[in-house]
Amino acid sequence: MLDVKLLRESPKIVKESLRKRGMEEKSVDVFLELDERWRSMKQESDGLRSERNKISMQINEARKQGEKADEFIKRAKEIPQKIVQSEEELKVIEEKKNNILESFPNIVDPSVPVGDESKNKILETIGKAQKFKFKSKGHEELLVSLDQLDMERAAKVAGARFYYLKRDIVKMNFAIMQFALDFLSKKGFILMQPPYMIKKESLNSALPLLAFEEMIYKIEGEDLYLIGTAEHALNAYYMNETIPLEKLPVRFAGVSPCFRKEAGSHGKDTKGIFRIHQFEKIEQFVFCKPEDSWKEFDNILDNSREMLKQLGIPFRFVLLSSQDMGRVPTKTIDFEGWFPSQGKYGELGSCSNCLDYQARRANIKFDEKGERKFVNTLNNTAIATERMIACIVDNYQKEDGSIEIPKVLQKYMHIKMIKLAKQIKGKAKKEAKK
Repeated sequence: MLDVKLLRESPKIVKESLRKRGMEEKSVDVFLELDERWRSMKQESDGLRSERNKISMQINEARKQGEKADEFIKRAKEIPQKIVQSEEELKVIEEKKNNILESFPNIVDPSVPVGDESKNKILETIGKAQKFKFKSKGHEELLVSLDQLDMERAAKVAGARFYYLKRDIVKMNFAIMQFALDFLSKKGFILMQPPYMIKKESLNSALPLLAFEEMIYKIEGEDLYLIGTAEHALNAYYMNETIPLEKLPVRFAGVSPCFRKEAGSHGKDTKGIFRIHQFEKIEQFVFCKPEDSWKEFDNILDNSREMLKQLGIPFRFVLLSSQDMGRVPTKTIDFEGWFPSQGKYGELGSCSNCLDYQARRANIKFDEKGERKFVNTLNNTAIATERMIACIVDNYQKEDGSIEIPKVLQKYMHIKMIKLAKQIKGKAKKEAKK
């Protein structure tokens, strides 16, 4: 949420940021008009309360002096009704004002390129985007052929964009998670397994819910939502609290399943386990002092760089444009992995600085020399495991249809290759003889 002071004193900054995002700026004027009315009516309401107290004293004084207080009493009876009426009007205006305030996206950082997706800027490319001498297969085709993935039965059981992972790919899924948790734990991050369902208030403290409801699953009949990312639950951890200064920065590594409707993504990356309704993810999340915000941003981005290097995935960092990034961050850098079978890069995760936007929504502060200030929050997709599996399989496939295991994962999986299971091989041979 934006600082009301910024809107009142520097509305041009907010309007310019909205223009960069390709959004209407009229909402700023509507907000300011409501805000002015609210402040005027609040002053009037406070004046009525003050007058009521003053009249009460005058009535008491008149009675002490044995004087008539009829006029004072008549006025005293009229004021409460006016106060109630004023408070009702104030409540309506305040609700409208707050709804608009909560809908404003974060201010776009000056370093962010202005425009749509075509304005995204490649910052860094690491690793050679290899091309195989043989005809490579997409991860779904390869995993199905090795009996490591079943999308058809998952569709029968749960619908489209669900899956059954099988055999060694289940091991790889957990190996990737363990690798990321070990890596971040050594970096001093506190490992966190958050609730997989959170209240509306908690979710709304992380993002403007009205703008994202089509992406999130609601539990029918309860004030609970399935989390789309551990970020939302981690952000709410200190909701309405003041973090002791000596604890900052607080660095969390959250591990959780994530649930997303993926509404509006029809026809986009629908094959396999790249864009699905349920997946696992390790999330870096940081609370820090405002002056440390960009240092922490570089830190969690460096962690992503190092993990991707260790996994041996060719990748690149892409600075998202003002119209391609989300509403909550001031700046986002995506990291994209190379997919040889497609001959292109695909998004594996992102790193975002949200400044004090989420902290204002969640009312999370720190105390510095008696002055309470809002913390800054940052988040980073350390690893989304199903997408990482898809990328690893695509890059580590062999001509004979087997898959090499990245060296850094071999100690967790206790194997070096994924091959067709013996029992499946035998069955295939028998069928071939028939």
